[in-house]
Amino acid sequence: MSEQSHFPEGARVSVLTTEPVGRPLDYRAPEGGCALGDFVEVPLGPRKVMGVVWGAGDGRFDAAKLRAVGRVLDVPPMRDELRLFLMRMAEYTMTSRAGVLRLATRTPGLFDPPGARRIYRLGAAPPARMTEAREKVLEVLRDHGGAGFYLTELAQLAGVTPQVVKGLAKTGAIDEVEQPRDLPFPRLDPALPGKDLSPDQAAAVAALRDPARDFGVTLLKGVTGSGKTEVYLEAVADCLRQGRQALVLLPEIALTSEFLTRVEARFGARPGEWHSGVTQSERRRLWRMAAEGGVQLVVGARSALFLPFRDLGLIVVDEEHDTSYKQEEGALYNARDMAVLRASFAGAQVVLASATPSLESWVNAEAGKYRRIDLAARFGASDLPEMRAIDMREERIEPQHWISPTLVGEVLARIRNGEQAMLFLNRRGYAPVTICRACGHQIGCDHCDARMVEHRFQNRLVCHQCGETKPIPTVCPNCGVEGRLAPVGPGVERLAEEVTERFPDARVAVLSSDLFGSARALKEAIGSIAQGDADIIIGTQIVAKGHNFPKLTLVGVIDADLGLQGSDLRAAERTFQLMRQVAGRAGRAEKPGLALLQSYQPEHPVIRAILSGEEEAFWREEAAQRRAQGVPPFGRMAGIILSGPDLQPLFDIGAELTRRRGPLDRIGAQIFGPAPAPIARVRGRHRVRMLIKAEKTAPLQAALAVWVRQVKLPPNVRLAIDIDPQSFL
Repeated sequence: MSEQSHFPEGARVSVLTTEPVGRPLDYRAPEGGCALGDFVEVPLGPRKVMGVVWGAGDGRFDAAKLRAVGRVLDVPPMRDELRLFLMRMAEYTMTSRAGVLRLATRTPGLFDPPGARRIYRLGAAPPARMTEAREKVLEVLRDHGGAGFYLTELAQLAGVTPQVVKGLAKTGAIDEVEQPRDLPFPRLDPALPGKDLSPDQAAAVAALRDPARDFGVTLLKGVTGSGKTEVYLEAVADCLRQGRQALVLLPEIALTSEFLTRVEARFGARPGEWHSGVTQSERRRLWRMAAEGGVQLVVGARSALFLPFRDLGLIVVDEEHDTSYKQEEGALYNARDMAVLRASFAGAQVVLASATPSLESWVNAEAGKYRRIDLAARFGASDLPEMRAIDMREERIEPQHWISPTLVGEVLARIRNGEQAMLFLNRRGYAPVTICRACGHQIGCDHCDARMVEHRFQNRLVCHQCGETKPIPTVCPNCGVEGRLAPVGPGVERLAEEVTERFPDARVAVLSSDLFGSARALKEAIGSIAQGDADIIIGTQIVAKGHNFPKLTLVGVIDADLGLQGSDLRAAERTFQLMRQVAGRAGRAEKPGLALLQSYQPEHPVIRAILSGEEEAFWREEAAQRRAQGVPPFGRMAGIILSGPDLQPLFDIGAELTRRRGPLDRIGAQIFGPAPAPIARVRGRHRVRMLIKAEKTAPLQAALAVWVRQVKLPPNVRLAIDIDPQSFL
């Protein structure tokens, strides 16, 4: 690519668009010229599309036939660091450049002219006449606090016509206001005093302050309750004092609200938010303010990594081990790894924070690639909980019950003392399988090869792969017999039924992502529990992350063996992380905590490691096993996912790829498959998987690119490449 940064009128320029055309296209620079990184509007066929000036044209197209750039858009140009990051990410993940550019420009109305906007906000008084449609609109506005919505956006979210919104505006129940677009965010004040730090925390903060470092990665490992957040907020304060911008990535939107409150307490104002729950107008505003320097700190989900920061100085990846940082559809990337890549181009620091780090990060710290800072003690008076196993082989447990007598006794003791107990089961819904006792049929999804999960609170069966739902039937769809369908196995809803039976006087709260219609409702439920409004909390993995319940002194894991099943190479690591995280919810105040793990194999090495708390020994053993097998992080892997409406063509293509394996043989790679994916059909499309395994230093992407180009795919078949796969479904 040319180093030229400005192109005079008529010069040949290369423009990358978000359209799937395969490569940047040549155009003539417009009147007044354009510059490298400019956002432009260009003609593409009969349409006008958005693109970015990517460099000088390559000269392959006849100059006389070149079309001119339509106009340069009124937004700050894309900075070199973001452009270079997107190119490198495209190469690494084997995603098209257009695909990664879409990640960096996915904001509605982004290139509309500045001016004012008309938005709708919650008004002062309810309408005199309430209808179901009006209530839906008001509910959306209440869920988003003071946020303003565009007319069509509000109507779409509420599932009503725009006329309903306008009618509410006439009654005064909602306000219709004109306001300037894209106002800067309130300034954060890093000089405000933070919380008093323990000696451990103060030492960690001092270690993070290293003025000699531009790019660098630090693993901040601290036991649950050790105050990692306070430590990295001081790193944010240092970044802001230098006049640079900071980004904090969180794994769950549900954690955002509580975290924003802590940020506001530390810096005197709220940061920018970026996640799917933010309104379109606020997303447009944040995108522009990131580019102009009008926002100092952004808190967001993984896609916040692609915002056009003017001067990014720090990226914090909280709960860096969390699997939700991996994007599993479209562009397949791991936000933790891409955060490190982005920081390397931006000259920024990265803090990877976790009580139970990923093996990849642990190994990088052991090898000296990352610095490591440990917080070994809990903050304040609390101690780490005691951990014990309940051997379920020795418990006398009734059929269709899952809470052991030992655990029942411990829960009763907590309720008598005015304390809280948590029962953890990582299964949403009522039961994972519904079976006909007459013919043995298991009810599956019509569009996927997956069993439908009974959600009794909603009186529906739900497919957790595609989201398809149907009413719970009374007649078997296979044999037609009535009244013989039965749930098999427990989900959290079924566990709640047992809890109500065993502890009839207890106040019970169920925390599961599918039971809350909005982030606000979930936040209110968590706040209520923290204030002591529940005796027993039943939850899925949403309860493992970041919540602080002062009265919680007992955690009972109903099925500690659940994650150890299957052939996932990360099964041991993930079970270890999840169990340690869940157990860490107990005893975070003055009273001691106890974590009990119900297990049918308490002698399993992973269960023993969880109970012993000897984390370093666990990581060393896990690392040794992975090294011996040559799998990540000591080897390289890529998943190949073939999908289409018919199964046989997918196997034919897989077999053809296997026959033409020469490019992979040349780098010493192994091919496994083709084989049906564990979930062999999703949304009506069949799926076949292959797995490629190579040495750590092998040029895997280059070999894969040559290999897959040998086969021409039919129009209805898709081939996706997943570098460093996290899921093998």
